[in-house]
Amino acid sequence: MHIIARGKIGRSPEAELVERYGRRVTWGFKVTELPDKGGTIPPITATPTRIVTMDERGKQLTSSEFARILGRWRDDGVREARFLIGAADGHDEALRDKADLLLAFGAATWPHMLARAMLAEQLWRATSIIAGHPYHREG
Repeated sequence: MHIIARGKIGRSPEAELVERYGRRVTWGFKVTELPDKGGTIPPITATPTRIVTMDERGKQLTSSEFARILGRWRDDGVREARFLIGAADGHDEALRDKADLLLAFGAATWPHMLARAMLAEQLWRATSIIAGHPYHREG
């Protein structure tokens, strides 16, 4: 699980949440920060890799649906799942077109710091669901 996000999160309550949930993800977890503009996404070194672009026009999945997708990718031998969080102006069309999944956390636009914390929590929740942990309950 590799979150690649535009913008610096610094020392903040959101950064603490990302670290807390990241430590709980048992599949491996990494965060790469890029400047708001410029910088390059690290080259893909593990294959196969899946790319998830966080985008307000993306699919809105339940936690269980998200877990099923990640579980299927794992079972198919995916070595890395990359989750791209854009800057304030989002992602360009070319990056959205390359994505294996466009994912939204609802119709609202979220600040990158909160989106990063929410994504880290959902990654932990998804891996917990797959592992059969009783933490998650859908109502």
